[in-house]
Amino acid sequence: MQIPGGRDGRRMLAVTFVDKAGSGLWGATAALYFTYVAGLRTAEIGLLLGVSGAVGIAGPPLGGLLADRVPLRPLLAAVQALRAVASLALLTTTDLRLLLAVTAVGSLGDRASSVLTKLYAARVAGPDRSRYQAVNRTVSNLGWAVGGLVAAAALSTGTTAVYRWLLTGDALSFAAIALLTLRCGEPPSPSRVVAAGGTGAGAGAPGAGEETPAPGPNPWRDRRFLAYTATDAVLFLDDSVFNVGLALWAVTATTLPHEAVPLLLVLNNVLVVCFQVPFARFGKTSAKARGTLFPLAVAFLAGGAALAASATDNRWLAATALTLAAVAFTVAEMLHATVSWELSVALAPPTAQGAYLGVHGLAQAAQRSAGPLVVTGAIAAGPLGWLGLGTGLAAMCLAQRRLTRDDDETAMSVPRITVSEH
Repeated sequence: MQIPGGRDGRRMLAVTFVDKAGSGLWGATAALYFTYVAGLRTAEIGLLLGVSGAVGIAGPPLGGLLADRVPLRPLLAAVQALRAVASLALLTTTDLRLLLAVTAVGSLGDRASSVLTKLYAARVAGPDRSRYQAVNRTVSNLGWAVGGLVAAAALSTGTTAVYRWLLTGDALSFAAIALLTLRCGEPPSPSRVVAAGGTGAGAGAPGAGEETPAPGPNPWRDRRFLAYTATDAVLFLDDSVFNVGLALWAVTATTLPHEAVPLLLVLNNVLVVCFQVPFARFGKTSAKARGTLFPLAVAFLAGGAALAASATDNRWLAATALTLAAVAFTVAEMLHATVSWELSVALAPPTAQGAYLGVHGLAQAAQRSAGPLVVTGAIAAGPLGWLGLGTGLAAMCLAQRRLTRDDDETAMSVPRITVSEH
C-alpha cells in the first residue's frame, strides 16, 4: 500500500507507532504507579491528573501558534524531547508538588505534540491528507494495542519495580521519536514565504531565499471557526463513551458478565484497524466530509438507542444491544475522525494553518475534561439519558453541517501542496 507523503509520510507513521506503543505502556499503569510507587492517595491522584489535564489544554493553541512562526520539524522534535524529560523526571520524586509540576509539563507537551503531528501530516500528505489520517489512526491503534499487551505481560510479575521500567520505556519511546522526527524533511508551510532579495528590499530586509513568517488571520476572531470547534468538542464525546460510559453502564445497569466488558473495547480496536482506511473516502473532499455528517448523526442516534435498549434483565438481549452500541459508536468514531480531520484543515486559512489547528485542538482537550461528567450524567439518567445523548449528538452533526455549508470545496480547502522525498 502506497503511503501519502512518500518517505517522510512513512517515517511519521513509524513515529506514531512508537509514540502510541510507549503511551500504551504508561497509560495502562499510570494510576497504579502513582499508588504503589509514589504512594499517593486516591484524592491526590485525582488532583494530579486534573491539574495536568487543565494545564495541557494550553498545549494545542501554543504549539499551533509556534508552528506558524518556526520550522515545524525541529519544533516537533523539541516537544517530543520535552515529553521524554518529563517522563524520566517522574522517576526522581514522590513529592506531590514536584509531581504536579512534572505531569503538567508532560501534559502540555503531549497535547502540543498531538496538534503538531496532525499539522505535519496535513502538510506532507497534501491532497491525500484524509487517506493518510486513516492510515495513521490504524497505526495508532496498533501501537496502543502492542503497548497495552506488553504492559499486561510485565505486570504479571507482581513487583513494583516493573512500574519504573514501564515508565522508563515510555520515556525512551519519546526520545526515539524525537530522533526519528529529525530524520524527516521539513514540510512546505503556506504560512512561511520566501522573501525575494533585491527588488523592493530595504535596509535590513531578508535576503534571497530566507524564510520569514507571513502574517495570517487570528482564529480567536473567527467566529465561525470557534463555533465549529465548539461543535466538534461535543462530537468527540464518543471517546468518553468508550473510556468511561460503556464499561460503567454495562456493569451497573445490565446483566452482562463483568469479564465480557473488555471484549467490547477489543471489538472497537479491531473495527478501527480493519475499517478506518476504507472510511477515508468519506473525507476525501470537504464536500464529502460535510455530507458524511448525515450518516454520522444516524450512527450516534443508533448508538444511544442501543445503550438504552441494553437495560434489560435478559442477558442475551443486553449483550446484543451492547454489541450493537459498541459497533455504532465505533462507526461514529471512524466517521467523525475522517470528517474532523478534513474540515479542520480545510477551514484553516493557509497562512495561519498552525494557529487554527491549535485552536481546534482545544475541542478534544475540552472533551477530555468535560466528557466524563456528561457521560456519567447520561448513566445517572438511565435509558432516557442515553437516548438524549444520542439525539443531542445527532443534532450537533446537523448543526455542524449547516455551519460549514456556505463554502464551496475550493474555498475551504488548503492549496494542494506536496513534499519531495528526502
